[in-house]
Amino acid sequence: MIRELVHNKVTLALHELKKGSGAPLLLLHGLGESSHLPHEPWSDWSGPIFGLDFTGHGASTVPKGGGYTCELLLGDVDVALAELGPVTVLGRGLGAYVGLMIAGIRPDLVRGAVLADGPGLAGGGEDMTSGTWFHPSDADGRAPDPYALFELSNDVRPADYATNFVHLLLAASELDAPLSIIAKNSPPWLTAIAKEPGVVSESSQAAFERFNS
Repeated sequence: MIRELVHNKVTLALHELKKGSGAPLLLLHGLGESSHLPHEPWSDWSGPIFGLDFTGHGASTVPKGGGYTCELLLGDVDVALAELGPVTVLGRGLGAYVGLMIAGIRPDLVRGAVLADGPGLAGGGEDMTSGTWFHPSDADGRAPDPYALFELSNDVRPADYATNFVHLLLAASELDAPLSIIAKNSPPWLTAIAKEPGVVSESSQAAFERFNS
């Protein structure tokens, strides 16, 4: 089942991947991906599981001309939270970065965030890298949008940009440890937030048991 949500001129696809009677789990996919049911143990989540296709991905609208930022995708998730109410967030790659951001600005609606490996934003890069060539003619209106792949593949924000969202979350969350890192790879932004109090690095099984209680 897909619910269609409107964010500005974009129609977002919110997939109901599994029914349940407990608190919802919201999945945020990696760059170039779309929503799918996660592997064990998350497929055993007691509540319903939803997956949001970001702008330019999956069954959501592919806008013309690019202009992708993490803040744009943050707005996508905010629209989903308005529909679902309080959730636990599980993000992969780019979705993990956006999941951290939404947890920081909506601690009343994100009761916990789990950050996992996946394709997407390297983040935390203050040093410029060599340019990547992109031809607008590659964009044909189909997902994933090549503009998204190009514009979201790297980020020049410093690592402490990410830690700001940790501080916001910890100041307002009712949980002692509302942020879980289950990723094995650690770009600079993830390394930085892992050092913050209230952030737990653990296995996916341990995170599942903590947040699904």
